[in-house]
Amino acid sequence: GGVWRTDNAGRTWAAVFEHGPAAAIGALAVAPSNPNVIYAGTGQATPRYDIGAGLGVFKSVDGGAHWQSLGLKDTRYIGRIWVDPTNADVVLVAAEGHFFGPSPDRGIYRSTDGGKHWSHVLKIDDRTGVVDITSDPKNPKILFAAAWEAPPYPWLSYFKPVAGPGTAIYKSTDGGVTWNRPSGGG
Repeated sequence: GGVWRTDNAGRTWAAVFEHGPAAAIGALAVAPSNPNVIYAGTGQATPRYDIGAGLGVFKSVDGGAHWQSLGLKDTRYIGRIWVDPTNADVVLVAAEGHFFGPSPDRGIYRSTDGGKHWSHVLKIDDRTGVVDITSDPKNPKILFAAAWEAPPYPWLSYFKPVAGPGTAIYKSTDGGVTWNRPSGGG
């Protein structure tokens, strides 16, 4: 678990989050505008009976040498972190929330100050979280998010579908400030 770094194209690796408070890392994002800024989202974002919960988001500003907690502890499982390609302080976090019951902490969180403060910009309901975020490579103001209503008991996934009616694609055209669910399925 944890976060690992290579400085020689993958020939050797060194642990840079080995003393972090959570071993399960669900998301890792390096800021395109500053590769020393790294965000790590903790928690395994795939439901299983033996899932590893996380403790929120962590950030390094020195390439992984040191880490600080940015909160969002109650999101528990973070599947993706998206960092604006031109501003390392604008970051979005896709959060699943508690898998084993209703959770008000599901959805997308957005920060414009490097994670000091968060806004809960997409909150669908207490059973539907978000597991993925991506942007249009030519226009980072256009974003897409994959919302996932996972079953409340992951060990039943062998017998029941792993997606409920809240599962859908959401779109933002203003850099993740507001979101809507396009019609036509998905």
